[in-house]
Amino acid sequence: MKLNYRRTFFIGLAFMSICAFWQLYDGIIPLILDNTFGIGETMTGVIMAIDNVLALFLLPIFGTFSDKTNTRLGKRTPYILFGTIGAVSLMMLLPMAANNRNFVLFFFSLGFLLIAMGTYRSPAVALMPDLTPKPLRSKANAVINLMGALGGVYALAMISLTVGEDGNYTLVFATVACLMIVSVFILLLTVKEKKIAETMPVACEEPVEEGAKGAEGNSKSKLSKPVRRSLIFLFSSVFLWFTAYNAVTTAYSRYVQNVWGKSGGSFANSALIGTIAAVLSYIPVGFLSSALGRKKVILGGVALMTLAYGISATFHSYTWMMSLMLICIGIGWAAINVNSYPMVVEMGRGSDIGKYTGLYYLFSMMAQTLTPILSGALIEKISYRILFPYAAVFSILAFVMMLFVRHGDSKPSKKTTIIENFDTPD
Repeated sequence: MKLNYRRTFFIGLAFMSICAFWQLYDGIIPLILDNTFGIGETMTGVIMAIDNVLALFLLPIFGTFSDKTNTRLGKRTPYILFGTIGAVSLMMLLPMAANNRNFVLFFFSLGFLLIAMGTYRSPAVALMPDLTPKPLRSKANAVINLMGALGGVYALAMISLTVGEDGNYTLVFATVACLMIVSVFILLLTVKEKKIAETMPVACEEPVEEGAKGAEGNSKSKLSKPVRRSLIFLFSSVFLWFTAYNAVTTAYSRYVQNVWGKSGGSFANSALIGTIAAVLSYIPVGFLSSALGRKKVILGGVALMTLAYGISATFHSYTWMMSLMLICIGIGWAAINVNSYPMVVEMGRGSDIGKYTGLYYLFSMMAQTLTPILSGALIEKISYRILFPYAAVFSILAFVMMLFVRHGDSKPSKKTTIIENFDTPD
């Protein structure tokens, strides 16, 4: 059985467009709130956290709705189609509201836009496993994640090319909107969801060996106290390193402007360096994990990011050394992403994997909800220069929590193809 890479590529277009939007959102919305509307840092953090609050409710709701949907387009495609149309229509109101300094229009357009995005992310992610036999989903997920990374790179490139010092963001929103529309149009033409689903093998689940054991005993047994303790420490680490990383990604565009004196979309040039470094690191990180084990690679990644955060705090202007720090942050983030979720799976395999997968995303989403508010309040009270020390402190705490994780470590088997190294949680 071989993966249909062509089909998987087209399925991944939906996720690519979603990632392009969120990269645009994290980079540009804080600038509009700050420069156009003069919103304080704490309130900017609150507004930037709304999407994560909505996601906690919308993602499972619309994922469940799509499970029960049955149309001639399939289960997931209608949500992807109409969700994208709604999102593109609403997102083009944002630069219009910003140009006219109409905060009421901007705020309500943004709110409905975030709801529209929340209606189709789960269906878009679920489309791949729906149309891919289980033994091939690891390779397929790697393709999907690579497509998502390309979407982020596209958005950063468009920010760099189209955003000037005049504060007009219409063109950059239009370029990302075009990508979203074109991606879904191609998806509709090339992926006939219902037809493909009808031809899928009936039994595509991997057989469970008789007498197979779970993490700490029989496959039906509960996790032992030591394993549960390790999971708690791992989830704590997840919360802490997302708290550090998301604070930087959310405030970076304003930090570049207020601390280093760069304006327009110039922040995207440096952000691209970190993003590309992360993408290129997946393959060597995969090999390193096979040689050293997941825990050591995660600890190395967290340590590298902590060091980079600490050094970045000392720079008063952007230099080539800061580019090196962004590369370190990208490499460290790849080391974490490749290995953290598989450790959860390793510990939870004797119980309900779905439950622990949900907890993994719950802790990461909680961090991404709280950290824009907390870091924004500190920035407003102290200064922007608190950003990287803030990230360094939470990274150090994540490192300490990770030291107490005693289970779930393993040396993953070497990947049979290069693309499998991109198989990480989205």
